[in-house]
Amino acid sequence: MKKKIAVGFLCFLLAGGLGFFGVQFVTKTGIFKVPGVVRFSESFPDSEAEKIAALFEPEEIELDKDLVFYYTEMLDETLAAENSYLADIFVPTAEFYSTETSLTAEEFQSRYEAGDSSVVSIKDLDSGMKLLAVGEHYFLETFDSGAIFKYLRIDGETEEDLALARNLILPTLDEFPTKDTTLSLAQTGVTALSRGINTRMNAVGTGTYFTENIGEFLSSFDLTHTSNESSFTDYATSANICSDWRFVDTLTAIGLDIVELTGNHNQDCGDQAALDTLDKYDELGIKTVGGGRTATEAAEPLRITDKAAGVTMLAYNQSTGGATLDDSPGANQYYPAQAAEDIAAAKARGDVVIVDMQYYECNEYASSYEDTTCDYAYSSAGDQVGVFRSLIDNGADVVIGTAAHQTQTYEKYGNGEIYYGLGNLFFDQSWWPGTTRSLGLVHYIWNGKLLQTRKFGTVYDNTYQTRLMNAEELARFINRLNEARDI
Repeated sequence: MKKKIAVGFLCFLLAGGLGFFGVQFVTKTGIFKVPGVVRFSESFPDSEAEKIAALFEPEEIELDKDLVFYYTEMLDETLAAENSYLADIFVPTAEFYSTETSLTAEEFQSRYEAGDSSVVSIKDLDSGMKLLAVGEHYFLETFDSGAIFKYLRIDGETEEDLALARNLILPTLDEFPTKDTTLSLAQTGVTALSRGINTRMNAVGTGTYFTENIGEFLSSFDLTHTSNESSFTDYATSANICSDWRFVDTLTAIGLDIVELTGNHNQDCGDQAALDTLDKYDELGIKTVGGGRTATEAAEPLRITDKAAGVTMLAYNQSTGGATLDDSPGANQYYPAQAAEDIAAAKARGDVVIVDMQYYECNEYASSYEDTTCDYAYSSAGDQVGVFRSLIDNGADVVIGTAAHQTQTYEKYGNGEIYYGLGNLFFDQSWWPGTTRSLGLVHYIWNGKLLQTRKFGTVYDNTYQTRLMNAEELARFINRLNEARDI
């Protein structure tokens, strides 16, 4: 009897063991467990697959189930799927002097799929290329459209495997520009809210009238600059270059953050008006550059650290007056050796360097028709081209002429770019067509690098309400400036 019980018990154990191990064999668990492996889609680049596979090679790393890696691409970042991680951003570009500003989504997709060299990774974008919008979406403004977003997608059956993959993969992915980390700095040309505009102010009664068509646009950037050539005073008339105090609202309506004071008219209404104006800028929290209460203050560079950008703005007066050499208010006098020293100090900090120059003006506005004389960079007294290029040779990234009332040409030179004259943003010179337009610039700076300088155009008429040029007007304007570039 005992023998039968023992045999029965052994059979039970054998059956149980066979069942237990059979289940393990069928389900591939226990001693029969097959660890998960890393797999890649057929189109996954071999070189990238090798790098990812190597992350899972240490013996202590074991997957429960298989992980599959593949790429997905889309035109809208907000549509990214779960377990997708941004691996690259591709943007459309044109050559530096192109009048093209945008292309359709279909054209962009076609260029991307064809491997066109005009489509580049955002990591390779620099200011020597011209970033294009896709439709109305400009990547450096939207950051979630206007580009093709390439995502690394991971598929897995268990959250544990996916978490392990995230911990291994995410530290290897690059960071990309975002709105929180990219500084947008808009620069505009001559502002002189005076003479005829004073007369217009008396008719309309409010400074915001002049910004109705441009204020929202200029306020949209992180920082907005203009070169204001007239001081505020109670004695502004239709005959002087002095500003009615109500024009303070014009400046605040465009979101002004930085006012350049290199102009040669800021002392037209006396030192007290200049000092009162500086006090008003301080009160409003508007930073100044290129001018001040004394020669020492006027010479101070403006360092911008917003969004960790690392930008130094330098501004000088090489013009027909307005500079201070002592303890009186005025503009910062240009000395070549000092400018070279200022640039070198900024570059030693690793900053992007922007140099503004109030140079001798072109005054050859011959008639009421379209005259191109002042479009040329050599149309001012002295060697304008040589002076501006020397600043690039010394290390500046961007050099900008802020004295020209009629926009002058621009060029890519050496390792930088030069805009010889931006023209009038706000002024009363409405009788010459060339002085009613201006070239505006938006610098996009990320991670200590100038990614792009975007050009826009403005225009006003005898109402003095400045507005943006449309795409067609801007293309004609840029083409005109291109035609003047025989330097």
